[in-house]
Parts: sequence; C-alpha cells; structure tokens
Amino acid sequence: MADPTASVPVTDRAALIGRLAAGATADLLVVGGGATGLGVALDAAVRGFDTVLLEAEDFAKGTSSRATKLVHGGVRYLAQGRIGLVREALHERAALLHNAPHLASPLAFVMPAYRRWEPWFYGLGLGVYDRLAGREALGRTERLDRARTLRELPGARPDGLRGGVLYWDGQFDDARLALALARTAAARGALVLNHVEVSGLIHEDGRIGGVVARDRETGREFRVKARAVVNATGVWVDALRERDGEALGQPATPIVAPSQGVHLVVDRAFLPGDRALLVPSTEDGRVLFAVPWLGHTLLGTTDTPRDDLALEPNPFAEEVAFILREAGRYLARSPRREDVTSTWVGLRPLVRPSDSDIGSDRGSTKGISREHRIAISPSGLVTVTGGKWTTYRSMAEDVLEQAAAAGLIEHRAAGATATLRLAGAPSAPGPHTLTEPPGLHLYGTEADAVRALPGADRVLVPGLTEAMVRFAARHEWARSVEDMLARRSRLLFLDARAAAAIAPTVAALLQGETGVDPQLAAFETLARRYASLPQ
Repeated sequence: MADPTASVPVTDRAALIGRLAAGATADLLVVGGGATGLGVALDAAVRGFDTVLLEAEDFAKGTSSRATKLVHGGVRYLAQGRIGLVREALHERAALLHNAPHLASPLAFVMPAYRRWEPWFYGLGLGVYDRLAGREALGRTERLDRARTLRELPGARPDGLRGGVLYWDGQFDDARLALALARTAAARGALVLNHVEVSGLIHEDGRIGGVVARDRETGREFRVKARAVVNATGVWVDALRERDGEALGQPATPIVAPSQGVHLVVDRAFLPGDRALLVPSTEDGRVLFAVPWLGHTLLGTTDTPRDDLALEPNPFAEEVAFILREAGRYLARSPRREDVTSTWVGLRPLVRPSDSDIGSDRGSTKGISREHRIAISPSGLVTVTGGKWTTYRSMAEDVLEQAAAAGLIEHRAAGATATLRLAGAPSAPGPHTLTEPPGLHLYGTEADAVRALPGADRVLVPGLTEAMVRFAARHEWARSVEDMLARRSRLLFLDARAAAAIAPTVAALLQGETGVDPQLAAFETLARRYASLPQ
C-alpha cells in the first residue's frame, strides 16, 4: 500500500536553511508571514517568480491568527456607501470558500431585534447585500418572527424579543489558512521559513537589494539578495520603513495607526446551535459578535487605539467589561469572568488617511483601496499594510501589479490564484463546518497522511492526537509548543488551561521530532496570560 505521506511536502528546516545560505538572488523577497505576506508569496510563486518569504516569529503569529474568524463582504460598509469595496470583498469571499472548503465555510448570522423597526431596517440593507453578491450569495436573507428567531438562535435573550433577521456570510480558521497558503507556496517552489528574522536591509547605490537575515534558532546570519523586497509585516511595517529611510537619509513618517481588538472565548452552551449572533450597534455604537467556532463560543470585539506594538498585547479591563456586559444584554445566559476559557488580542494595522504626509514615500504611495495601502519608497522597498483576511488574495495581486509597474519585477499575468485550490482542499465542501469541534476534517485531503503517522489513535485532548503533533513538526514548520498549540491546533485560543495541561506531552513529542528546545516554559507563561483577565 502506498504511503499517504509520500505526496505531502516535508518542511525540513536544515534543507530550507541550506537553500537560504546558497546565496542565489531571488526575484522577490517577502518579509512577514501573515495573511498579506503569504498571499504575496503564493501569487509570486504561481506566476513563476523565484520567491523567498521570511517570518521572524511563526506564520500568523500576530494579527493574522487573531481575527474574529469571519469571511465577510463588509455589511457595515453598505451604510457608508462603499459599494465597490463590498463587491470586491464578496467576490473574494466566494474565492476563499472555493479554494479552501476544509478551512472556510458558510455561516448564518441572526440579528435579534428588540425594537419594532429593526427587522425591516436591517432586512432592507441585507437584501441589498444579497443582490450585490449575486450568484455568489451564500443564502437568502430572511426576516424572522419571534418564534423563528428563538429556534434559529436558541441562546438569545427572549425578554423583549420581537423578531430578527437572518443572513449569510462565512467563517474560517485563520491560522490554519495561513499554513495552507505557506504550504501551497512551498509546493510551487517558494522558499518559506519561519523563525528567521530580518535584522537589516541591503542597499546598493541607493536601491534595495536584499536583506540580512538571522536564524533565531542558531543565530546564524545570511545575506539574502533579491531584485524586489516586499515589507508585509502588518502593524509593524513602519519599523522596516524607518530602517530603509535612515539608510537613505530620508526619514519615513508612520503610515499605520494600530487598533486593538479583544476576543473572549466561552463554552458552546452560551450559544448552542450553528448560528452566529450579530448586534450591529450596541448602546455605544459598537458591533458585537457571538460566533460558534470549533465547539466554543467566540465573543468580541473591541476597537481601541494603541500606541505600543506589543507582540502579545494585553486586553484592557474596560474592554473585557464591555464584551461581557453587552453579551449579557443579548444572551439568555450572561457570561461571567469565570466562564472565560481564553482571551486574546490582535492589533489591526489601520492605515492613516491617504492624504496624510508619509514622508519620503510622498508621491509614490498607491492607495489601491480604502482598506489597504501600497507604498514604494525611493529605494524600491514595497510596503503593503491594512486590509483584512477576506481580501488577502486581491491585495497580493495589487502588490505584484504595483511592483511590476515600478519596474521592480517583470509583468506577468495575474489571476491564477483566483481558483487555485490550497493545500488539503477537497474537490467539494464536506459535511463539516467550522462551528464543530476541531478534528481531522480540518486537514481535508491530507487526513489520511495524518492517520498514517505514529500516534494516530492516541488522543491528547479531544480534537488533537499525537499524530497531529508529528504531522505539524514534519510538514507544517512547527518548532515550539506555541507553534503547535496556538496555530496548528487552536487549543490555546479555545481553552488556555487545557493547552497548559498537555503542553509537557506536546513538548516531548516536538523535541523528539525536531531535536530542538520546544520552549515549554515560555508557552506555560503565555497560557497563563490567555487564561487570566485584567482586574
């Protein structure tokens, strides 16, 4: 019988580091392994460019693993009249659901109405949303009476409920989608590495010519040459832009205004069923979600400006209080602090207004949309920031088109990623959705490869086996306990105490597979943070 793992790429670190050390000049070097950087690397590799991607931490370590897990067209943008943006996002939503049906699926949302006018008002707007989606609509918007609302959303507070509106969007597993992008790019020839930081830039005659990279496991440094360098470091893009500006004696003014989004996770019992709850406007005008995700309920989120750029930002006490208070106003069972099984924070790289002074990049910044920005500095450093997961693919296309227009790379036809199936994607959606607990269905067509590894029958916690840990080490670049339990498995994000309990077992398995220190103590410290709330 054929080995099911034979066709699965092996992400052997020594071999990948050897390729990096070989010294060949890449066509394109991407700094940053989040949604945007991985999307750029995949698109470039598919177009036939010699591509390198370096990530200082782990793929999707920052913002890209901390989304509200929604693939959406941007309902709120309708009220702002941003029809073009909504159309683009709806089209990209359809592409994502098609290209990764094991990691993204349709999800019905219910807006419970406690005032008479709400079902008609929101139903009218969501009807427009359906029409904009056209043939790519995921389902029909419906106005619900009180009884139907409670059937569709059994966790909703019944007191004062008058009805509701049901509409469709999508949800996904952000960190595992990032891995699928990385693995698909690698299968197309890209050199993709995590835990390799860019410690400097190489300039030649005033032009960007590559980077200085350091393997964080060994401390070994490399000079990596490239014809074009893309800065896709998310909320941290200004740090690399500042280095570039200093080298040229032309300081760069920041283009990112970070904002913090907090999420709390509670038991599925708070929102039984497979529908999400959406409150489009709380008492203070914010949006509240309660989303069934991987067997739990995800509550969020906030939008709080921050000045610092911590890799692991902490929630503010008032943000936690807001989420719990507002969730209690709409759920039949009010969640309390002691009900929270995990809390985590993401920093959004919000783009400053397009007419702001961006220093040395003035005149060469390309405002592709109001959601993201591409800036090409005088040295040729390409920076992309802003945007959201749903439109990662179209953002990647924008980056390569702008780089070609600037003469940094040759122009090659776009569009190949629009229907490109990602690693593990089955030919059609399966019976599973992302509302269900995690399991082998998240591996899609590679589930048999996981089952073929030692420990397939040894369950560490529900939804995670020994074989999954081995697969992550051999085929998904996992090096540390955090890599495994935060992003290959989502256990840290679902139940931080359960993650801490199995961490020693996972550490032993990883060390046996990789031969390197899996950073157990650091993970245990991190898990305590995810398990606690600010006072």
